[in-house]
Amino acid sequence: MDQPHLSSPGLDAASAQPAAEALRLKWLGIDTSQEAVIYMRRDCPVCRSEGFQAQSRVRVELAGREIISTLNVIDSELLSHGEASLSVAGWRALKAREGSTIRVYPAPLVESVRTLRAKIYGHRFDRPGLRAILEDVSQGRYSDIFLSAFITACAGDRLDIRETTWLTEAMAQCGEQLDWGQGPIADKHCVGGLPGNRTTLIVTPIIACAGLRMPKTSSRAITSPAGTADTMETLAPVALELPAMRRVVEREGACIVWGGAVALSPADDVLIRVERPLDLDSEAQLVASVISKKIAAGSTHVLIDIPIGATAKVRSAQAAQSLQFALEHVAAAMGIALKVLPTDGSQPVGRGIGPALEARDVLSVLRGSLDAPSDLRERALDLAGALLEFCGAAGGGEGRLRAQRILASGEALKKFVAICEAQGGFREPVAGSCLYHAVAPKKGRVTALDNRRLARLAKLAGAPQAAGAGIDLHVRCGDVVEHGQPLFTLHADHPGELNYARLYLEKQADIIVVAPI
Repeated sequence: MDQPHLSSPGLDAASAQPAAEALRLKWLGIDTSQEAVIYMRRDCPVCRSEGFQAQSRVRVELAGREIISTLNVIDSELLSHGEASLSVAGWRALKAREGSTIRVYPAPLVESVRTLRAKIYGHRFDRPGLRAILEDVSQGRYSDIFLSAFITACAGDRLDIRETTWLTEAMAQCGEQLDWGQGPIADKHCVGGLPGNRTTLIVTPIIACAGLRMPKTSSRAITSPAGTADTMETLAPVALELPAMRRVVEREGACIVWGGAVALSPADDVLIRVERPLDLDSEAQLVASVISKKIAAGSTHVLIDIPIGATAKVRSAQAAQSLQFALEHVAAAMGIALKVLPTDGSQPVGRGIGPALEARDVLSVLRGSLDAPSDLRERALDLAGALLEFCGAAGGGEGRLRAQRILASGEALKKFVAICEAQGGFREPVAGSCLYHAVAPKKGRVTALDNRRLARLAKLAGAPQAAGAGIDLHVRCGDVVEHGQPLFTLHADHPGELNYARLYLEKQADIIVVAPI
């Protein structure tokens, strides 16, 4: 029997499928974060074929490139006949220009959704199933709705240790995996939940000064007002591609960059984008996120900081032990040496909460300023010392002293500035200029600072998107304050954001507890 000719009328010769109608792209400038969305008229043939269903998934092609996109329907004259538009993420992914011609096809079925549905109904993930899901996630085949379902299905205690290990493995295998050659490759990570705990920017140059390599890749904030990458970005560029990252490490022995720019565990960055508005960061996903990034970055020796406190992410010693077990088990399965250091998480670290304010604290420690926050300096030295010993760069009990000497000598500051210059240039952080001073309602002693609500307040003021927004703390637990004495200063870039944060603050009378004496 004769086979149909691929160039028959109505068929795309390259794909042997019906040719889609060509549509011209019009720029609308709609930002949907990282989700690719396509905007089309309701009377467009594609919309008619899809049954006018907003949120349908379609495949968009342009000049040999393609993306899976979510369909949104336009009922106005915003688009003319024969026109379509994309969200900013879609334009970027397709490298599109206004007037470019696209073609739209039905999206292929995402088979891994069956595995996700089975998990939702109480079945366990298996290794191939998780690999298929993470591959689809990293390739942009999951809409935000399905991403939310996956994150929720993994939340709480819904993944056992084997599922967590397979999730970690799948996340690591979906992107680049760096190899730095022989010798220990150091890394340090905090599980989060403690505002201002920006020790990485101090530990990294100390480790590099000791002759170790520390190619530090960090995430942006998920549920906090600042991540390491957000804070570092107020001081130097962090969105380095892999060749640039390698040059920095070869030149300075270390870097502090955003992992999302170098395609390390890319599925994790997609999940983080959806975790942020859901305010979810479950133990299994936390473990998988941390360890997969370390595998991808080529780390061999990883120190994990777990702050423990009533209003921290990890609230009890028992919860810390559970997390430590999961981290150590998964790291061992993945061939990584890992050490956990439980720390005090009862109150924020340093004075600043928010990217620029935290960067200011880091610089004051590196510069040896007399008013540098001592708690930030001491935590950084503890962590740097433990990491030096863990990597064999200092004997038992000698790591902290070596770290202290490097910091006091000014070597760490010099190295940090050199790292910044190698990444594109050092700059001073700038705090938001719109201020509000929260004062003590009475004379008394400060007995508690609520980590979670202070972080929430800093976010409402604009952090981390507004790098200068956040909180400047003036007191710590145990301090005696007078009536009307400033407890903290709220920073924002604009009056509207400041007032918005103040509306929340008005209902949080005990965000800092002052007990009578």
